[in-house]
Amino acid sequence: MNPILQVENLTKSFGDLILFQDISFGLAEGQRVGLIAKNGSGKSTLLNILSGKEGYDEGKISFRRDLRVGYLEQDPHYPEELTVLEACFHHGNSTVQLIKEYERCMETDGHPGLDELLARMEQEKAWEYEQKAKQILSQLKIRDFEQPVKQLSGGQLKRIALANTLITEPDLLILDEPTNHLDLEMTEWLEEYLKRSNLTLLMVTHDRYFLDRVCSEIMEIDARSIYFYKGNYSYYLEKRQERMEAKTVEVERAKNLYRTELDWMRRMPQARGHKARYREEAFYELEKVAKQRFNDKNVQLDVKASYIGSKIFEADHLYKSFGDLKILDDFSYIFARYEKMGIVGNNGTGKSTFIKILMGLQKPDSGTLDIGETVRFGYYSQEGLQFDEQMKVIDVVQEIAEVIELGNGKRLTASQFLQHFLFTPETQHSYVYKLSGGERRRLYLCTVLMRNPNFLVLDEPTNDLDIVTLQVLEEYLQSFKGCVMVVSHDRYFMDKVVDHLLVFNGQGDIRDFPGNYTQYRAWKEAKAAQEREKERESQKPSEEKSGKVRLNDKRRLTYKERLELEQLEQQIATLEQEKTELETALCSGALSVDELTEKSKRLPQLNEELDEKTFRWLELSEIEG
Repeated sequence: MNPILQVENLTKSFGDLILFQDISFGLAEGQRVGLIAKNGSGKSTLLNILSGKEGYDEGKISFRRDLRVGYLEQDPHYPEELTVLEACFHHGNSTVQLIKEYERCMETDGHPGLDELLARMEQEKAWEYEQKAKQILSQLKIRDFEQPVKQLSGGQLKRIALANTLITEPDLLILDEPTNHLDLEMTEWLEEYLKRSNLTLLMVTHDRYFLDRVCSEIMEIDARSIYFYKGNYSYYLEKRQERMEAKTVEVERAKNLYRTELDWMRRMPQARGHKARYREEAFYELEKVAKQRFNDKNVQLDVKASYIGSKIFEADHLYKSFGDLKILDDFSYIFARYEKMGIVGNNGTGKSTFIKILMGLQKPDSGTLDIGETVRFGYYSQEGLQFDEQMKVIDVVQEIAEVIELGNGKRLTASQFLQHFLFTPETQHSYVYKLSGGERRRLYLCTVLMRNPNFLVLDEPTNDLDIVTLQVLEEYLQSFKGCVMVVSHDRYFMDKVVDHLLVFNGQGDIRDFPGNYTQYRAWKEAKAAQEREKERESQKPSEEKSGKVRLNDKRRLTYKERLELEQLEQQIATLEQEKTELETALCSGALSVDELTEKSKRLPQLNEELDEKTFRWLELSEIEG
């Protein structure tokens, strides 16, 4: 493979904080690399350095000559006076600069250098630039090219920035959290686009399905160093665990030897010969290894939920519209105790409005919402991420409580609580303005959970959180003794956390789906295939319903289908039991290498069988219902 980027001995620090030190790596043509690190380790900083937006302390960065680089920032900004199309020309990439050169040349007497410019315009395909911009914007569901930027949502701005980046067909594409603010439909479109293209990719994302399906290699920043894994995210998890275990063994061995050498150092006289001095130098190197501390502990979200009664909330005939846009159209629902609901739908279908109505921040046009007396909300919202920049981290938490109750008589001070969220004592006494985006979100999550809510309402909680924090948040929500409602575009997160989905199809069309997002997507695809088959067979037009995806096409099960449904229930239960036993065995540490290999091969087969039978059960259950 042809190398296109080489980074040598790169160091970057902010004051006393060293993000990475003497790191070296390269990218070759066609590589697709996902960059992973804990919040505050310098992921976005590294991308900014590579894109030329930020400087560095030491090192060397070399790009292949004439390499075309596209960079998508995490939070793009444009001047408010620009239109959508003008925004696509705003960030001065090489093609835009060439077009401006051409326009200046045409405005100058004699048109100096026109021939050369014409050749370059032809080579860079600059003549079709505007048409390409409109084409990609349309694919990203933005069709009003004259709409002012100031009227756009965060998701629309992200799509414009994405179009801006893709138009030039870069050789190297650098993406910083590309799925943030994108709805599920756009995330899946981008996933397919990147899988089809042959460009080189370096990407930071918390979306693990996206990472697994798009990237074939993982690069990790950990403890100021960099590590490469030649495989996708699943492979990375396995190999990283091996690395951490080997590191633990190395440190323990060094500690044992260090005790012996420390005793020798204390007994030896100051005047030492050459061999003794050599041993002394080796002692100090050993000391560095023995005293290494690597924090691989998970964030521990061990917070007690307060008691919640049997009555949660009841929505009765709710209506909400903004002009012609319907959000709720005769919506009724009774929320059950310990229910975990996911909310999905394209941007603009009313998900956040629905949550604000539930939280009492907006009123419905008509209808009633009755909330139980014991319900204690914990609301994590996009707008809530606001702190006094000049406050210290510890002060933010102490304003809420000096002591946090964990249940069973256990208590934590504010400082101890923050340490559970991976805020070191140094960071706790640092100012909020010094925190990274992910660290701010972790602090915000901390302030929500420490109030002991029993009903968590989470609006896009995964944006900017590192994968370690996400994994633990998932585990916490799975065992949370209360109710959970989540709006998220993170498919992996939704699959782990929710029992069922409320699907917002737009214009007040809201459907309840009994499964997670992967099951819903498979059901939708199967349904679409079924509809196409019906159309080909030219069945009765009365079966086509007013353009809405329906969760129930009312007909009776045949005897054969009813028998199949009963058999599926038994088969699924058997497979679930086998899966539980298999996972227990794999985690036991008592298997031989051959047994481990055999069971590791069986697990994905088992999951595939389970998915297939579950999807068929859902299909038959919908008919039965």
